[in-house]
Amino acid sequence: MENLKVTVFQAYLFWENIDKNLLNLALRLSMGVREKTDLIILPEMFNTGFSMNSEALAEEMGGKTMQWMHKMADLYNCVVTGSIIIKENNQYYNRLIWMEPDGKHQHYDKRHLFGMGDEDQHFSPGNNKLVVELKGWKIRLAICYDLRFPVWLRNVDQEYDILLLVANWPDKRSAHWKALIPARAIENQSYVIAVNRVGHDGNQIYHSGLSMCLDPYGNTVYYKPEDEDLYTFSINYEELVKIRRQFPFLKDADRFTIS
Repeated sequence: MENLKVTVFQAYLFWENIDKNLLNLALRLSMGVREKTDLIILPEMFNTGFSMNSEALAEEMGGKTMQWMHKMADLYNCVVTGSIIIKENNQYYNRLIWMEPDGKHQHYDKRHLFGMGDEDQHFSPGNNKLVVELKGWKIRLAICYDLRFPVWLRNVDQEYDILLLVANWPDKRSAHWKALIPARAIENQSYVIAVNRVGHDGNQIYHSGLSMCLDPYGNTVYYKPEDEDLYTFSINYEELVKIRRQFPFLKDADRFTIS
């Protein structure tokens, strides 16, 4: 199994301005991606910010932002992922797009909608888990508020090697972010890669980033507070195998189903 090279973009987002965000993100990628990477991860709602203005900002599948994602994936010959607002069958979804260089794509719809921010009043929840594969790595996709629900993210039968989470997580709850990510890594014996945004949004809510990658022991591979950051790092599959072999507690996990 090959190591995986991951590029995280802890970005500042322009409020409800799709064109400006796509232009800025493309420019920053052109200046910052200096080596071959397998995966570029963008934050939650990377083209709009965490807006509830779903009717005005939603795109259809295959729309402008997905075309941009395909262009970036083709340009850098890697997968590009991040969530956007999608309208489908007269419903709105906070949808995480997994875009491959050839234009093939998969998606995950956010299951846990943030009621404190009225997300549940403007979006429909997803009901299906998604595990994708890249260079032999199995990657579970999740979005922001999902982080608080360990049953939904439980690594049943080692179905994934990486938990990948994109977010617009406010600074005022950063202590929870910093506690829950290590918990998810340790309890699921997986890498966790969590990518947040920085700066104030249109509601004057401040985001301090704190994007990170932790290994299955909870050790830090990457961590960046406060500043916008575009960074590439590698994660090691042999380290994952070693940790699971030394302490194989997942085999003793409780069995359950999710209704």
